[in-house]
Amino acid sequence: MSRLATPLRKNDNVLVISGKDRGKRGRVLKVVPGTGGKNRLIVEGVNIIKRHTKPNPGKNVKGGIVEREASLHASNVQLVCPECGVQTRVGHKILGDGRKVRICRKCEGVVDK
Repeated sequence: MSRLATPLRKNDNVLVISGKDRGKRGRVLKVVPGTGGKNRLIVEGVNIIKRHTKPNPGKNVKGGIVEREASLHASNVQLVCPECGVQTRVGHKILGDGRKVRICRKCEGVVDK
């Protein structure tokens, strides 16, 4: 059975806690799970790199220098609780109707919709 190694998911709001972009907040655009040192995410507006691209008329791609987000390791970000608005660790809880949800460790609020 394969498991996600990170409790973060797409569209979560996160805060960068280390690296050159420390203190920035953003939304998770993509989660790259996996074994072998992966466990990375792409966060909107964080870890911007410049990519030099060649023009490709067949794919309608213009050449030049393109800025885009690079991935960063999941250990360098923390979830921002939607209820209390503070960076927090993620816990798990089973509700009365049998659903397993992620919760904020600080306010015990449910993170999942």
